[in-house]
Amino acid sequence: MVRFLFRVLSLLALCVGVVFGVIDAIASVSASQVIMTPISEAWIETHPGSLMTLEELVVGRLGDGAWLALRDVVLPQPAFAAMLVLSLAFWMIGYKKPSLAGRFAA
Repeated sequence: MVRFLFRVLSLLALCVGVVFGVIDAIASVSASQVIMTPISEAWIETHPGSLMTLEELVVGRLGDGAWLALRDVVLPQPAFAAMLVLSLAFWMIGYKKPSLAGRFAA
């Protein structure tokens, strides 16, 4: 059940990453230069209140330095790349190892 949940989360993150990539590609072609939407900008456009809630949570639990690191390192990354990395992480968590005995073992 948990493996299935992580596989579904992986699929959803992959779909969102592809959508962000397509949006960035269309914007790049129309502007004749490379445009990559950062995570923070995509997050603010989607749900601005949750970013402030995350800031309060991180500062309250981990301290101000953790929020500054998150803000300066993670949030400026391209949204499509972050979603693809998140999709890969979810897929790796939900991955089922093949049997060591082999496919036709009794």
